Amino acid sequence: MANKRDYYEVLGVNKNASEAELKKAYRKMAVKYHPDQNPGNKEAEEKFKEVNEAYEVLGNPEKRAKYDQFGHAAFEQGGMGGGGFEGFGGFDMGDLGDIFGSMFGGGFGFGGGARRNGPRRGADINVNIQITFEEAVFGCTKEISVAVQEECETCHGTGAKPGTHAESCSKCNGTGQERFVQQSMFGAVTSVRTCSACHGTGKIVKDPCGTCRGTGRVKKNKKFEVNIPKGIDSNQTIRLAGKGNIGEQGGGYGDLLVTVYVQPNRMFIRKGVDIYSEVSINFVQAILGDEITIKTIDGEQKYTVKPGTQPNTVITLRGVGVPNLRNPKVRGNQIVTLKVQMPTDLSERQKDLLRQFYGDAPAGAANSTAHKAAEEEKKSFGEKVRDFFDK
Repeated sequence: MANKRDYYEVLGVNKNASEAELKKAYRKMAVKYHPDQNPGNKEAEEKFKEVNEAYEVLGNPEKRAKYDQFGHAAFEQGGMGGGGFEGFGGFDMGDLGDIFGSMFGGGFGFGGGARRNGPRRGADINVNIQITFEEAVFGCTKEISVAVQEECETCHGTGAKPGTHAESCSKCNGTGQERFVQQSMFGAVTSVRTCSACHGTGKIVKDPCGTCRGTGRVKKNKKFEVNIPKGIDSNQTIRLAGKGNIGEQGGGYGDLLVTVYVQPNRMFIRKGVDIYSEVSINFVQAILGDEITIKTIDGEQKYTVKPGTQPNTVITLRGVGVPNLRNPKVRGNQIVTLKVQMPTDLSERQKDLLRQFYGDAPAGAANSTAHKAAEEEKKSFGEKVRDFFDK
């Protein structure tokens, strides 16, 4: 008993776990370490036994009470009721079926029978493509080349050399599955596995096709046109139904899944269906206002800057954002931040004009050359500023 692990540790629960928590933990561990899930894995087999032993005790309130008081010593010398395991500690057969029924195709358990192997759908194929920001906004068509498993034209999918045929597997009698009876903590348990001889096909090819080497399938490079819808975003996937690999036993084709990655744009940033950008204006335009040109995904658009515009003013250009993926006629907006550039190399004359405007002219400024010129020409400060900074 000294080498046994704590039963609570085995099930991964604490000592205050409820019966429901114990049962849930047991079900999880039983599935994880079941022999059919781990064929030939001795370590998993031992853990499966350990899990069942732990739940045999902790799942029984009387045994759990003894274990909590005396530990493993409570069951030495034929403990556990004096005759090994006495059942399932309150765990009924219905629960057992719930655990393993779907996992093993109904073949696990007590009276369950193997089912004939039927058609299986082909595997999906996953590919990635890159598109530009503009292509994501307006949509496009891309041609891609993909390696796809197709039916072998030489043997027409049988896997047998022309003039011969596949024979029914003698090991599984053509079912594609093998039945095994195992002795476990539950007693005699019947389980079903994929046939190791025919690998689930139910047939044995003694004289394989030279083209496909008996698989019945070959890889071919095929070209597909992918229609990229307007408004698609990065990491979204387009499904081309039936363009994947061929199925088995007459099963249908899988799908081709194309995941799109959108290259970043130096000017625009996308957030949902809105596009964000920045436009620089000089401080004269900010003070006096001006008509500027803003670049959008549709081209250039005129915009009138209001006099007295403050730095980082945000404006909205409606309807020039990204089309809604479900309704391309509805588009988002472009959110534009106006960045005001401040001059760093003003001349003395320009500085003098600014001082006059803010009422902070130095002594004698009224007689300065710039002031006299302004008086003589009868121009406003704004006109003077525009003249200087437009030069």
